Amino acid sequence: MAKTILAVDDSGSLRQMVVFSLKAAGYQVTEAVDGLDGLEKAKAEKFDLVLTDQNMPRMDGLTLIRSLRALPTYQSVPILMLTTEASDEMKQKGRAAGANGWLVKPFDPQRLTEVVRKVIG
Repeated sequence: MAKTILAVDDSGSLRQMVVFSLKAAGYQVTEAVDGLDGLEKAKAEKFDLVLTDQNMPRMDGLTLIRSLRALPTYQSVPILMLTTEASDEMKQKGRAAGANGWLVKPFDPQRLTEVVRKVIG
């Protein structure tokens, strides 16, 4: 059974690139348009990994991560940030919220796939 990934980003074109890259690597990918949509989808189905942007309408990435970590089923699920935010301060906030890793946009599809493979196989 293919590993499942929830890709949360308000940019449709970025989600398309993520989905294309990860599906080509054999993963099943579900898209969410913002943090609130992502949280609803994560409550409905358990994913093997969550990939989230930071700056989104309705609910940002850090709030999404904290919300997911509060759910028993997501306390140990890997969560990666894929964002334009690259400051050390923001990375610290991400770690404090419960993020396991950080990728900066624009991203290299091959690098994304490598990181995902390392994290969930």
